[in-house]
Amino acid sequence: MRKVDVSKRAGDFLKTRQKKQAKQISQKILSLGQNPMPSDSVKLTGSNFYRVDSGEFRIIYDFTDSIVRVVLVGKRNDSEVYRQFKNLN
Repeated sequence: MRKVDVSKRAGDFLKTRQKKQAKQISQKILSLGQNPMPSDSVKLTGSNFYRVDSGEFRIIYDFTDSIVRVVLVGKRNDSEVYRQFKNLN
């Protein structure tokens, strides 16, 4: 099992969600520690990052043999999460 590291930005986003949503997203993030390549993961073009959906939210992450690093969580129905991701690089 890989260690899961959640960035401050992703953690702050989770804190602003309702309890039920935060739990759902957190469970998906923790499951990435066991399987960082679930069937619904998609590699982002031009990077080593992947995205996976959890309900109406999108999780952006990368991983190595020992760690899964969640860099962003955002709403899936808008492109704000991708704008934030471009600003990280």
